[in-house]
Amino acid sequence: MSKKRVFVCGLIFIINLSLQAQTHIAVPLDNPIYAVIEQAQIRGLCGYLPSTKPYSRAMILRIIEEILASDPILELARLKETERNILEQFRNDFTPHRNGGNFTQGTISSEQIWHDVYFSSEFGVGLDFNFGAGYYYFGSGYRYTDGDDPLFKDAALPASGDLYKDFNLIPSISFKGDLGRKASYGLTISGFLGKSPRTVLGQYETTPYDPADDETHYQKFPARSGPLAYFPYTYKKKWDSFVFSIDDIGNRSMLCYPENLSVGYSMLSEFSGEIFNGHVMYRFSRLDREWASPISNGSLVLNQSAQPFLAFETVITPFEWISFSSLTGVLEYNNAVGKDNRALLKDASSKFQNAFSIVMLELSHKKYFKVGFGSSAVWPKRFELGYLYPFAENYLYQNNIGDFDNLALFLNIEGQYPSGLGKGWVSAFIDEISIESGLRTMDRTMFALQLGGLFYLPKLPFASLTLSYTKIEPYNYTHGITKTPWYDSLMEVNYVNFGKSLGHYLPPNSDEILVRLQSMLAPRSTVHLQYQMIRHGADYGDRAVDGSSLWSELKDIDRSGMKKYFLHDGAYQWMHVFKLGGEYSLTGKKLPIKLIAEIGAVYSYFTDSDSELGKSGGMRVINTPQYPHSLVFIGFAGIQLFPKF
Repeated sequence: MSKKRVFVCGLIFIINLSLQAQTHIAVPLDNPIYAVIEQAQIRGLCGYLPSTKPYSRAMILRIIEEILASDPILELARLKETERNILEQFRNDFTPHRNGGNFTQGTISSEQIWHDVYFSSEFGVGLDFNFGAGYYYFGSGYRYTDGDDPLFKDAALPASGDLYKDFNLIPSISFKGDLGRKASYGLTISGFLGKSPRTVLGQYETTPYDPADDETHYQKFPARSGPLAYFPYTYKKKWDSFVFSIDDIGNRSMLCYPENLSVGYSMLSEFSGEIFNGHVMYRFSRLDREWASPISNGSLVLNQSAQPFLAFETVITPFEWISFSSLTGVLEYNNAVGKDNRALLKDASSKFQNAFSIVMLELSHKKYFKVGFGSSAVWPKRFELGYLYPFAENYLYQNNIGDFDNLALFLNIEGQYPSGLGKGWVSAFIDEISIESGLRTMDRTMFALQLGGLFYLPKLPFASLTLSYTKIEPYNYTHGITKTPWYDSLMEVNYVNFGKSLGHYLPPNSDEILVRLQSMLAPRSTVHLQYQMIRHGADYGDRAVDGSSLWSELKDIDRSGMKKYFLHDGAYQWMHVFKLGGEYSLTGKKLPIKLIAEIGAVYSYFTDSDSELGKSGGMRVINTPQYPHSLVFIGFAGIQLFPKF
């Protein structure tokens, strides 16, 4: 063994000993360190890691030390001086301050030994203020009036010259620390004050349960737009359960969404740690996660755009080339479907009582190849040991107990030559697919696919180019409403938590081409330039395409006759999204401030098919009051006081 290898092994051994005193609290998924790790992998600066994020502070520090001590194959992939400075700054940020105050983070910390056991604590405060605006350069301005097609009841589309403003103010307090050298705890309680305007686009069909009998009833409910001051499919709820309008606070005044100025709360917590010198990680937490994804925000299985939920998870890594991960948690009720904005807790939750389980096995060959596969399940809550047991495969286990649950399989394959050139990947998600003839055109074949590449750009520090194509088939992430032996009513078991998909941010019957350039020009700063072309079947109106909503119900009757013809079976919205953004932290100047900004535009139009369903033919661009052209300019700015790392 060469002297250099002996030195590196000895250094890592010493680092591992010192990290036993570091906190195991998770690092939030929006931290730029994850982009740095992605690039370090394709440059051969570190090996493959389990795709079970978030990582802990201790794990991040180990990865940083591995990157700094690495010796890549080619000179092209080696660290620049600027990149070393960035990594050293990250190392300083993630190393916990154990005693006294830290003004830039707004924390007070202490540590002590009591009865020969180590304890530490950290009390922190924070304040986030975010403001967004969407200005419609042109839009149809359609408003529903009596006598119009009832499929567009209550519709109120943006008009030329409309300006929509969105803001939220989020104060928070946090308690974090260590219980011994192997375990950590964390609790963050936040308030919410803000509003986020939306509008009604039309009506879509869903399947609510009528308590008068056990029959299935298809009814029309409002199809609402996303927040009008945000880019498509990027908004994430900053509150839990419900909000109150500030002019109507009471036990019967809970609202689903802050259409007007409203107040709310949220609470994130975790208890986590490592045993067997880091080979086994465990975490009992309610926080944001991303599993089974080759890149950040790309997962088809458990995406960081999903809402947080309480779950217990483990990651077992007996050797560097294999890891086994499992998670089981309780999903939160769906308050997104309703005829008005009222959050009727018992009504909504009475038909949504679900848990979620996922197991994943990942294998890698040095720094060249990685494959990960597994299964997930959304299942009506009961005492079900098989889903709770991490070594029982969900998909096969269901065959032993009966088919009442929403099962899925997934696969990720990554390959690269760790020289700094880049990597390619393919991901697949199969949602209760039915293997039979007509696989390409049957609605019953529900799946999602993604192809992509991540490429290193050597001229800028930690710069990369991402290219990907994602296709979400109709009815993917949905499920027929189900009656189970242990509940008296029909239950929803779609792939949803708190009204939002657990999987990819795109809705069913969509595709996306994504091009993203990002870099870190200096420590604590990021910049990105992004283009997306998103196509999605209309889920409302007289040319709606079945299977285009998370609330779609694949009917039990005559499934064999239900077919899909992407872009040729109804109205489809085409969105061209351009945006430029970044963030800059002033903590390096000893100021407790982090700035975030993003600007861009979305050009949208609809197409319809020129041919009969099932026959070949072209498409035509349409521009009707209900399916209009529009151009909106969007700007977003945020400021964080006492930002945490």
